[in-house]
Amino acid sequence: MGKGCIAATKYFLFLFNLIFFIFGATIMGFGLWILLDNQSLIAVLQDSSMGLKVVSYMLIGVGSFSMLLGFLGCLGAIYEIRCLLGLYFSCLLLILLAQVTAAILIYLQRDSLRKEANEIVSQVMVNYPGQNKTTEQAWDYLQKTMQCCGWNGHEDWEANHMIKNNSLELYPCSCHNASLPPHNVADSGFCQAASNDWPVYNTGCLGNVESWFFTNYGIILGICLGVAVIELLGMILSMGLCKSVHQEDYTKVPKY
Repeated sequence: MGKGCIAATKYFLFLFNLIFFIFGATIMGFGLWILLDNQSLIAVLQDSSMGLKVVSYMLIGVGSFSMLLGFLGCLGAIYEIRCLLGLYFSCLLLILLAQVTAAILIYLQRDSLRKEANEIVSQVMVNYPGQNKTTEQAWDYLQKTMQCCGWNGHEDWEANHMIKNNSLELYPCSCHNASLPPHNVADSGFCQAASNDWPVYNTGCLGNVESWFFTNYGIILGICLGVAVIELLGMILSMGLCKSVHQEDYTKVPKY
């Protein structure tokens, strides 16, 4: 490989690692968002799901590791350090294999994950209002912004202790359909209905969440494939540069 090709490979690899560093920071930020968010479905699930907390810590760890890997890759590319380039290739290969394994496990466990989410959300609705204000505020926010009620439908709320044991016809205020009277209702807690026909949204939040994923699955799939292509490209460039550095070192060895 000529010097021009080596220089091009070196700077392409440096640029790639800069992108990889930013990508790692994004993953770490996403993990922190899952861990600290208190205004979405994630907040509702993570309070009772140890698995989601583990995932958030894993994302933070992977993001931090990716940032470190990007930094080491930049050093290896600029200074043409073979051991760093080899280490970089090995780590990228492990990350790629880990991502494929995680995707397969999530796909195989999708039914159990869905069941666990259903149980967690059902428990939140049964005990509402309880001691966990953060989770309940997140659930109210989700129902109001996604214009849904309950997980599978507004019937899920009929299991709530306060609704069952109250002589008044109560319904969750965050479920209130904005197109129906009354128009001035609270964002949380319970409201009183004029009859047993609640003025709420009929769609369950599960349907809206799935609809969002189906609408954006192309973007999600494109991001995943893009990450995989970038990782493969990094592996190819690192091996090409490592091989070129080895050949250069070999030609510099004096022959007797």
